[in-house]
Amino acid sequence: MKRIRMTSLLVFAVALVWAGCSKQSETAKNESGSKKNVTENTAKQETGSVKVPAGKKIAVNTTSSNLAWEGKKVTGKHNGVVKIKSGDLYVDGQKITGGAFDIDFSTIEVIDIKDPEMNSKLVNHLKSDDFFAASSHPVGKFAITAVEPMSDEKGHNMKINGTLTIKGITQPVSFPAKITIDGDKVEAVADLVIDRTLWDIKFRSGKFFQDLGDNLIYDDITIKLDLKAGV
Repeated sequence: MKRIRMTSLLVFAVALVWAGCSKQSETAKNESGSKKNVTENTAKQETGSVKVPAGKKIAVNTTSSNLAWEGKKVTGKHNGVVKIKSGDLYVDGQKITGGAFDIDFSTIEVIDIKDPEMNSKLVNHLKSDDFFAASSHPVGKFAITAVEPMSDEKGHNMKINGTLTIKGITQPVSFPAKITIDGDKVEAVADLVIDRTLWDIKFRSGKFFQDLGDNLIYDDITIKLDLKAGV
């Protein structure tokens, strides 16, 4: 009788251990499945969050493209150019659906000053933290967020909405442009004016410094853009 009881207890104990192992195995399987689902769902969400514009991607021709600038002060003005480093446009039929290009601020040039020493002095100042901080933020970026059809007396046919990043600061910008699309060749010509202080370029700005007199530098910078892709 004693042997039968011990056998029954042993069978019961084995059953408990087996049940526990099965439960742990099932729990681990469920947790593993849950983690897998979470990982897959997260991956799907992350992939889905990057929206690629419709149409064909066409590389910007950095050699034939041109970005010119002009800044004014009380006693005169200066103008020059800066190189576009790289970029792409997306074209669907006769529409630009998106795109972006990088601006290389380490390539800033001054055109109007002919004296080499004075020219170099201004170039170095423009690359300094007073202006574009080319050492710490050598690359800026313009990215298109939306393109709207328009028409005006200057021949502009598109309004470009986007974001401009300078010195690590991103601000929205909008401007009219004349867009020409011929197959895989695209040209965008535009004039725009930006307020430099929005990108923390405050040197001799009347908004932040008083009694500057003839040393005042106006906040507006005029940009003339001739962007060519596939050309």
